[in-house]
Order: sequence, then structure tokens, then C-alpha cells
Amino acid sequence: MKQLYALTLGEGSRDLIILHGFLGMGDNWKTHAKQWVAQGWRVHLIDQRNHGRSFWSTSFNYRLMTEDVNHYLTANGIKSASLLGHSMGGKVAMLLACLYPEMVDQLIVADIAPKTYPSHHQMILNGLASLDFSIIKSRKEADEALAEFVKDMGTRQFLLKNIYRISPNQLGLRLNIDVLKNASEQIGETMGQELVYHGKTLFLKGENSSYIEDEDELLIRHHFPAAKIIRIENAGHWLHAENPTEFARAIENWW
Repeated sequence: MKQLYALTLGEGSRDLIILHGFLGMGDNWKTHAKQWVAQGWRVHLIDQRNHGRSFWSTSFNYRLMTEDVNHYLTANGIKSASLLGHSMGGKVAMLLACLYPEMVDQLIVADIAPKTYPSHHQMILNGLASLDFSIIKSRKEADEALAEFVKDMGTRQFLLKNIYRISPNQLGLRLNIDVLKNASEQIGETMGQELVYHGKTLFLKGENSSYIEDEDELLIRHHFPAAKIIRIENAGHWLHAENPTEFARAIENWW
């Protein structure tokens, strides 16, 4: 089985696994990771399949991504760890906790609920798939091309972090866009009703985000009976980037 790429920071005795969201990468979490390393954690910034520096595969679903993380833990001799997952990464973390509870000390889920979400990434995916790096030679040119599909500059800046230089004269995407452009429905999938994790769990929701609604609380507690739910003010779906201070404080006060 192929091994996920991960940047590991710190040499603490407690392991923290961070799972990024759709179209992201572990590197997005480096600032928070450095803060938690200073508090005694060994932090693993994982790139999930078809993202970042991890392997590409035509197969892409939550069960496979969960097995990827399980394999990473086993291969690195980690018998149990704390999990933090954002968005897509939160769904992977939830499923891992339910399927392998003995491997999870505590679970933190950032701005995602264990429910089905309608497809809503298609314009972004179309924009990324349209980038022609035989013509585009700079990040500025890529931004201009992507702006035709993605109007929000903050979202574009997040997406453009996936661009890297393959050679001095050739740019490319770290994302496997040929697979991911058709993955919007898989990303929105829910988890089975029978799955439950009884361990210590924290859900964080952005005040300005619609990903976790008030009516989702019953569903969250069905799957995660011990869950605590905290709202992060002045933040949307990227709550860890939009209000990093309150986001980190909520986690640190909880664990």
C-alpha cells in the first residue's frame, strides 16, 4: 500500500494528525503546527491522496482516504493519536474515529458535519482544470485565468498554493485535477448511520459558515455522543485562517 506524504514537526510524546480540506494540503496548517509543537506535540501535516505531495490515484473516496491514514499511523508505529480534520479532512477523521476508535485519543472536527452536502465546487474545479500551463508561465497569469471562474481573491490565493514549478520554465498543479474535477459528489457524501465514536470529540463551526447548522446538532450527537460544539466568531468555513487566534484557543482550552 502506498504511503501518504507528511511533514512531521516536533519531537513531543503526543501525536497530532492534521487532515486538510478539499483542494488543500498539509502545508496550509504549518503556522498552527509550530504553535502546538511548542506545547509538546509531535504534529503530522498529512497530504491526502491526489493532494499536495502524496500519491495520485484514480480511486478516491472517504473509505480509501481513511485507510490511507490508518496505514500511515501503523507504518509509523503510532498506536493512538489525536486527530484534527477540516472540511473533507474532518470527514476522514470522523470515519477513522468510528472505524478504529482504539487509534484515536481525541477527535477535533473543523466546520463540517456528518451529513450529505450538495455539489458546490464545480466552478472551482472547472477553473483549475482549465489552467493551461503550456501558455501560463507565472502565478500572476494563473490567477488571471482562474479569476474567470473564481471571483473571490482569498479563495484564489488558497487554490494557487497548489501551483509549483516542475522545471525552470514549466508550472504545474500538485492536485490530481483530472480525478478531483469529477469528485464533487464523493466529497459531499455522508457517513453510515450505524457509525458511532464515543470518545472525546470537539466540533468547531465558523460563525459565518453554513456548513454546520443548528439543526445538525442532533445528527452530530447521534454519531458522537460526547461531542462539544463551539462556534468561532468572525470566521467562515476557513475558520483556522480567518480567526486563527480564537480557533487555536478553543482547541487548547479543550484538550
